[in-house]
Amino acid sequence: MSKKKTAVLILAAGLGTRMRSRLPKVMHPLAGRPMINHLMETVDALSPEKGVVVVGDGMDAVTDAVSPYATVVQKDRLGTAHAVLAARDALGDFDGDVLVLYGDTPLLSEGTLRVMLAARHSGDDPAVVVLGFRPNDPGAYGRLIQDPDGHLNRIVEAKDATAEELDVDLCNSGVMAFDGPAMFDLLARIGNDNARQEFYLTDAVALARQDGRSCHVVEGEPTELLGVNSRAELAVAEALVQTDLRAKAMHGGATLMDPTTVYFSYDTALGQDVLVGPSVVFGPGVRIGDDVEIKAFSHIEGATVDDGVSVGPFARLRPGADVREGARIGNFVEVKKATIEPGAKVSHLTYIGDARVGAGANVGAGTITCNYDGFFKSFTDIGANAFIGSNTALVAPVKIGDGAVVGAGSTITHDVDADAVSMTRAEQIDRPGVAKIIRDHKAAKKAEQQKKGR
Repeated sequence: MSKKKTAVLILAAGLGTRMRSRLPKVMHPLAGRPMINHLMETVDALSPEKGVVVVGDGMDAVTDAVSPYATVVQKDRLGTAHAVLAARDALGDFDGDVLVLYGDTPLLSEGTLRVMLAARHSGDDPAVVVLGFRPNDPGAYGRLIQDPDGHLNRIVEAKDATAEELDVDLCNSGVMAFDGPAMFDLLARIGNDNARQEFYLTDAVALARQDGRSCHVVEGEPTELLGVNSRAELAVAEALVQTDLRAKAMHGGATLMDPTTVYFSYDTALGQDVLVGPSVVFGPGVRIGDDVEIKAFSHIEGATVDDGVSVGPFARLRPGADVREGARIGNFVEVKKATIEPGAKVSHLTYIGDARVGAGANVGAGTITCNYDGFFKSFTDIGANAFIGSNTALVAPVKIGDGAVVGAGSTITHDVDADAVSMTRAEQIDRPGVAKIIRDHKAAKKAEQQKKGR
């Protein structure tokens, strides 16, 4: 038997009542994805032989999120030991190490878990390794009670602790590494004679010591062990994740003009020499090339931006936006499911959706692609080096040929040939002196109303 085999068991059945949400607690997002998926990424890095997630009834969203890992249902929430026992059949006769993790502790690192597994294989073969930490306020955390040699004797829940035990500042994170063959025997013997009448996983430590087995403690960083049980704690976790993502972006060669106002998603990819202005938000699925400038107050999601592009300020790139090398997307421009080819310019106050803007084309202010008729989306194709005048409506499906010019204020409903000029414009009528007549009439009427009002 190899002592290096690992199974991971994640407890995620909590309702998260303090969240006051219909969404399962572990599905609340951090940096653009459910918090449990942050933990799943860490678990994947360990390449475990088995992985099981314990969920509650009706938590199909969690089951989908953790796929392809197996899930089991804890029908009655009778404590953490009861939750682990729910996975007994799924783990079967697994004879390696079992890591017990929590879906609402998403910031746990791979390095910490590897330290725990290494401790499990220390010389005295501990039955349980517990991840401890020293928070600023131990509060309601369980306390880790050690013997003079530093071995773990027992874990005492705060509600069951004496005043002397509450003075201990080394606290239980809940994360444990078990000797797999011994784990379920220990758990089967756990009772619920405690203040909450629950079956505490922590009681496994005292039982292991009664059996003559040692138990160890590994210390982790408090920020890494933040448990997310409320919206306020979710906000703290988000801040920690964003701080880390900002540091990675700058380390990778991006300049953030005001880092604390820039928000990333877990998968945001920035090239080198990218300049990001203040208050920029990156949603999931964004790839930014080299030498790109993202100006202030822009929002980018599900988009690709190639080298040398300028975006913003106040631009919005929605899913499917593909902005090619050297293109320009200006202020108050929205692009959705459209390709902006190299060197094209869409400078201001414009909507481009379900479209192609050809290389070198120039789209004037106030232009929109009318891509939706209430039932179907249609495509607009703007050719290379075309010029679209300001305040133009392009009613899809429509094609503007290469080099064509569309006059300002036009509504284009049919294709325009290459190098043609097209415009739809009502005749301009001039009536000299009429403006003064209208002003004089209105002024006299207003004066009469004011006189009557007195």
